[in-house]
Amino acid sequence: MRLILADDAVLLREGLIRLLEDAGHEVAAAVGDAGALLAAVEEHRPEVAVVDVRMPPTHTDEGLRAALEIRSRRPEVGVLVLSQYVEKTYAARLLSGTGVGYLLKDRVSEVGEFLDALERVRAGGTVLDPEVVRQLLARTSHADPLARLSARERQVLEHLAQGLANTAVAERLHVSLSTVEKHVNAIFDKLELPQHGDYNRRVLAILRYLDD
Repeated sequence: MRLILADDAVLLREGLIRLLEDAGHEVAAAVGDAGALLAAVEEHRPEVAVVDVRMPPTHTDEGLRAALEIRSRRPEVGVLVLSQYVEKTYAARLLSGTGVGYLLKDRVSEVGEFLDALERVRAGGTVLDPEVVRQLLARTSHADPLARLSARERQVLEHLAQGLANTAVAERLHVSLSTVEKHVNAIFDKLELPQHGDYNRRVLAILRYLDD
């Protein structure tokens, strides 16, 4: 099997390379950030990409968003996500397709299960860690979108609704401007607001908040 690995933890990445090559697989590329992952997929056209959720620069959900991009650009490429936690916002979207998997990193220590998961993903199957299933089922289909926001993100949105600019929000919350900008982008994504130029996402987010 031809694979690409994406994980910013060098020791884990090197360990996976050895494990996979010992099992007879080809690791075409091993990268440490989402941008390099997307470029490697275009260059090497792997059968499966093994992707960590948290990668530079913010170490939040770059890997999972890159996985969604791979599925959009190259649906023939299987994607197996490895993580230490369940990122529910994007996981449900990823797992709506075929040839995908989501395992917690503890499973990597169970070599047989991990290699079997890769084979199932390559064959177009779906592989889910039981804990991932449990947490995704905890979501209700009619859940309030605002419930997806973290406590800090909700604080930021509350300040935006008061008409404050990002710099003023940063001062109120005693955080950096870049931190506020990161939260604002996360709010837009979690509320699934349109990105094209016909809409002001900031205004839409505030309207969503005021309508709650």
